[in-house]
Amino acid sequence: MIEIPLSLEHIAPLFLFLSLVLPLIFFFFSSSRNDNKEAAPTKQPVTIPKSYPLIGSYLALKRIGNRRIQWLSDVVQISPAATFTFRRPLGRLQVFTGNPATVEHILKTRFSNYQKGYSFINTLSDFLGTGIFNADGNTWKFQRQVASHEFNTKSLRKFVEHVVDAELSDHLLPIMASAAQQDQTLDFQDILQRFAFDNICKIAFGFDAEYLASSGERSKFAVAYEEATEISSKRFRELFPFVWKVKRALNIGSEKRLRIAVKEVHEFAKNIVREKKRELKEKESLESVDMLSRFLSSGHSDEDFVTDIVISFILAGKDTTSAALTWFFWLLSKNPRVEKEIVKEIMEKSEAPVYDEVKHMLYTHAALCESMRLYPPVPMDTKEAVEDDVLPDGTVVKKGTLVTYHVYAMGRLESIWGEDWAEFKPERWLEKLESGKWKFVAKDSFTYPVFQAGPRMCLGKDMAFMQMQSVVAGILRRFAVVPTVAEGVEPNFISFLSSQMEGGFPVKIIERETSN
Repeated sequence: MIEIPLSLEHIAPLFLFLSLVLPLIFFFFSSSRNDNKEAAPTKQPVTIPKSYPLIGSYLALKRIGNRRIQWLSDVVQISPAATFTFRRPLGRLQVFTGNPATVEHILKTRFSNYQKGYSFINTLSDFLGTGIFNADGNTWKFQRQVASHEFNTKSLRKFVEHVVDAELSDHLLPIMASAAQQDQTLDFQDILQRFAFDNICKIAFGFDAEYLASSGERSKFAVAYEEATEISSKRFRELFPFVWKVKRALNIGSEKRLRIAVKEVHEFAKNIVREKKRELKEKESLESVDMLSRFLSSGHSDEDFVTDIVISFILAGKDTTSAALTWFFWLLSKNPRVEKEIVKEIMEKSEAPVYDEVKHMLYTHAALCESMRLYPPVPMDTKEAVEDDVLPDGTVVKKGTLVTYHVYAMGRLESIWGEDWAEFKPERWLEKLESGKWKFVAKDSFTYPVFQAGPRMCLGKDMAFMQMQSVVAGILRRFAVVPTVAEGVEPNFISFLSSQMEGGFPVKIIERETSN
């Protein structure tokens, strides 16, 4: 008789918590079922979102549907010092900023105080383990040093050039030529994603995923990697993180699919690691020059370490370049003057899209920078405060607060880019010399943090530009890419771990007349 009231006394707080929280969870889940059925929200005046007890500003976020990035960007633009504090459910705070001084503060000046943080690392750990993009402190520092050494070698650059050139000439261009001949509509976003995936798999593993094969069949590894990426990214959108954690513990729903996908990715990667380790043991050196072979040859033989770091690099190279190119070709279709200038520049170079040729295509380089200003491959990036701090604009940041720099918003700030910020204008990156030639004028990385900034600056930046300029030169020399969407229809910019064009990018491929 005594034990029962004692048990109830211990359970009572739990029941009280559930009685408060479960109705909210039910409301959010039931309303979220109709997300895909709702019409696009009408344009409302932008205001700082209201906050309510327990749920914070969730209702404001809920109302804007799948335009979360754009809405947050709009709020940043109207906020003093381009910075505002968003109140998340259960009292958690998140600061959003588009202020270059604040970006420099968190990415450089107080770098040690703004880390990926437990929440971020825990959310992606099933997929990325302790790979370089999911690590802090000494773990990150060691991987950064190892990777930095390899990225600075001339032989890796040559290998990347060879891979991109082969994939372009042997697979991408023939697919486009066939589509032009048959008047076929292509989802160009999907084509570019497959192309990028094949590229990065060869560069990272020395493995041809054959994702761009003309049959359109999807490799098991590619499908698993895509599913793991998407489900992992959706964890960040959960109102209450314990929801996905419970699903993971029970092995149900999306978490069950994630476990299967991650197992497929990791087993595949580890099999390649083992094969290369056997080869290295037999031959004492590896003939291949992919990144995995380089790590193993330099003495980094721990299976989990090399698997995690290579899987992270695939993530970095898989969708970022394809996202950048998707929006680049969309913008070109709306700006024929710019396309004409790029084609003219391409035609003045030799047909071989090698690095020594494409690196001098300054107008093309500027156009890519301008495209990524408006549509960055990674539109937002978040850090977690290790200790209390005060940002340059006076915003107080408590320990554990999330601080997000909004790259998409920064590309739209009049204070940075001027009144014509909405124009696609490559010339803002160029200066005309007396000789009549262009000179590229780079922007400060804290003003334009598309490739991050500070100690975490993207190691593959030069490699990414080389790939993108090679692809642009190879395609536009032979073809025009013409969207099939109705006049005036603007595609929606969405993001998982990197940006996408919602619903794909349907296009016709038009063979360019050689006389042009």
